[in-house]
Amino acid sequence: MSPAPLELVPIGYVRSPYRERRDAPRQGRLAPAIAEIVVRPKFHDGLYRIEEKQHLFILCWFDRSDRSRLRAIPPHDPVERGVFATRSPDRPNPVSLSLVDLVSVDAGVLTVRGLDALDGTPVIDIKPYAAEVDRPGEEHGEERENLNSY
Repeated sequence: MSPAPLELVPIGYVRSPYRERRDAPRQGRLAPAIAEIVVRPKFHDGLYRIEEKQHLFILCWFDRSDRSRLRAIPPHDPVERGVFATRSPDRPNPVSLSLVDLVSVDAGVLTVRGLDALDGTPVIDIKPYAAEVDRPGEEHGEERENLNSY
């Protein structure tokens, strides 16, 4: 069975102080740097009421990654692992997932803290963080907000 082609449409791009891979932190959450997500005007309506969220998941396409790599050695552990067992940016489909703090929103530009993407990186999606469903260890039946809003 041949897979159908996928089409990703960047919704924007990153403005970041990180110009080269060596400039970026190992994990964005470990660095206090501020970055901006510039959303294309045709997607601005999708940002409606996003300022009500404190934390966001940002999905980027790490366009400068090595897509042929299948193994990596994490910086905190000298044991080689398959890329699907690491957070290496080098992988067959270099989709990154970053949990960021939303600092502000102004005319289609989101200012965030905790993003490790390089300047110019395409942004492919933005999703709100919801502790009720995104935090491991939550038991079914515990107090939960209305999940329909996520």
